[in-house]
Amino acid sequence: MKIRKELWFGFGLMALILVAVVGMVLSTETMTNGHYGLLMLSLVVVAIMLGFPTAFTLMGMGMMFAFFAYHSGGQTSAGAIQQTLDLMVQRTFSVMGNDVLISIPLFVFMGYLVERANLIEKLFHSLHLALSRVPGSLAVATLVTCAIFATATGIVGAVVTLMGLLAMPQMLRAGYDVRLTAGSITAGGCLGILIPPSVLLIVYGATAGVSVVQLYAGAFFPGLMLAGLYILYVIIMAKIKPAWAPPLSAEQRRVPIPAPLRAIGATSEGWALGGLIKGLKGKNNQNASTRYMLGQLSIALAPALLFVLVAVMSYQSATRVVQVETYEGLTSLNDSSRSGSSGEEGGLAEPPGEEEDSGGLSEPPAEASADADVAEPPGAQADGDVAEPAGAEADEQAMSGSGAAEGGLALPPGSVPAPPGTEPAAATTKPASASYWIGLGVGGLALALFYGILSYARLEVFKMLLSSFFPLLVLILSVLGSIVFGLATPTEAAAVGALGGFLLAVAYRQLTFNVVKESVFLTAKTSAMVCWLFVGSAIFSAAFALLGGQALVEEWVLGMNLTSTEFLILSQVIIFILGWPLEWTEIIVIFMPIFIPLLDNFGIDPLFFGLLVALNLQTAFLSPPVAMSAFYLKGVAPKHVTLNQIFAGMLPFMGIQVLAIVLLYQFPAIGMWLPQVLYR
Repeated sequence: MKIRKELWFGFGLMALILVAVVGMVLSTETMTNGHYGLLMLSLVVVAIMLGFPTAFTLMGMGMMFAFFAYHSGGQTSAGAIQQTLDLMVQRTFSVMGNDVLISIPLFVFMGYLVERANLIEKLFHSLHLALSRVPGSLAVATLVTCAIFATATGIVGAVVTLMGLLAMPQMLRAGYDVRLTAGSITAGGCLGILIPPSVLLIVYGATAGVSVVQLYAGAFFPGLMLAGLYILYVIIMAKIKPAWAPPLSAEQRRVPIPAPLRAIGATSEGWALGGLIKGLKGKNNQNASTRYMLGQLSIALAPALLFVLVAVMSYQSATRVVQVETYEGLTSLNDSSRSGSSGEEGGLAEPPGEEEDSGGLSEPPAEASADADVAEPPGAQADGDVAEPAGAEADEQAMSGSGAAEGGLALPPGSVPAPPGTEPAAATTKPASASYWIGLGVGGLALALFYGILSYARLEVFKMLLSSFFPLLVLILSVLGSIVFGLATPTEAAAVGALGGFLLAVAYRQLTFNVVKESVFLTAKTSAMVCWLFVGSAIFSAAFALLGGQALVEEWVLGMNLTSTEFLILSQVIIFILGWPLEWTEIIVIFMPIFIPLLDNFGIDPLFFGLLVALNLQTAFLSPPVAMSAFYLKGVAPKHVTLNQIFAGMLPFMGIQVLAIVLLYQFPAIGMWLPQVLYR
């Protein structure tokens, strides 16, 4: 029997791992527990590559080696078994007590409901008509659809499968190259594990102890950057090799005009705004109802109304003066210069001269004079007059101002002066900045251009986008906006998203009992898989630490005297290589607990490291032999499309992912700017 190339590759990789393990054992004179920890790590990778369930492999290996660690420490067999079982219960309880994990089933449920609302077909159709004049329009529309739908669902398999059924036949019929077609669908479908709300970021945040909210804010622009690089590559290839992505024909770009609009003389290239206004009166109005025409005109004017609303709201924000509270007039309680303070002690001081052992009020100190009269306060005038308190003259001048010196009116006797330091009420508004007016002008120019080229065909495309793209956009913004701006926790936002997916299914009349049942079943299946992975990972990590494997790895890495840059390169190369045989879930739960403790030694922010890892783990879905997106696509692709063609189409997009990692490392502000602005 002939074995396929990808199987040879997998077996060869497993052989290399086993050879490395055997070499480590033979080269080590004395096997310590740390070496057994590395042996456990290698055996887990090989077992997963052989097809054993990841979660139960981690759990089983962890319990076996935890028993070995306890038993080798001098425990009896019964005691080692008891401690191993206690460890399993404690780690499982700690994992299941993590509140962040509650958001996973809610986000997954939202994704399955949105998937079954049947929006993706309408979205792809409207986008490919809107982008019909762009080179490689079908591939570009595929990538944009995948990015939007992946953001709303986050389920890679669902997006790749649906786009394989919907976009691949159209692209192949239009003459697109099989490799470009396959690469666009698989790479676009994988964006869901990076662009928020991403389950990967939740899993990383729970593993590394990083705020999921900050991870979502940080991953937003890198995700858009990666999608933009994909689109740029497709456009360049369509220009360089037109045979790979032929332009659409006039028939494929044709947008049908509704009969009522044709009745008033509308044509595809006719100016829509002027025609609709004219159609409201005169003889043309006899061919279409006034209600219908007003509805079409309101749709056409919706962008202008939205622009006015945003301009008014942003003007109020741009001219509002934020009142900053100052505390210049307040002094600290432990300020020794404050009147009545005693030494360096804070709070109220005892009266001067009071005996420490006095239980009540003491007499005022007697003066060294012949009479026993009450002494004058310190600093009293020689003639016996009562002296003004210290600083009274300055306060009086401050209250009365300099009016007397300048010839103004002094305060009348008996009037209450203004408190010292009182200033006129601060202004609550300020003139709008130049940047606001520049932005307003650019927006107005874009709006004028939009209405200048708004033909009836473009109006129909705009209506398609309103019914397919904007509902998803509202759902995405409501979920991500509530998280990023601190209005809700990820769990609360996930609940809002699940409700939004439910309402979308109702609005598009796709909510049936079978849809709900399938969504709940798939959500429970996916959530159980993630939770068992966390449990297995927690037990495995505990056993690895018990054996001293983490300490051995840290000693090895620190002994190399690496700089921060060299450590980042080494870690990302290891993760990139691990992406060939393993999926992202296995890499996160197995290897992140090894890398995370090393970050403090090199001064690396775990948030920035997580963004690099999230970009890098895109390769886990595009790198053979375990490129799951390739198998998802192969399952729905035409028979003449081979797996090797799909792999060949994914390789350029893997190169783009590597380029995105380099750009993020060279310009960290791409990922760190938004979290720093919002939360730091």
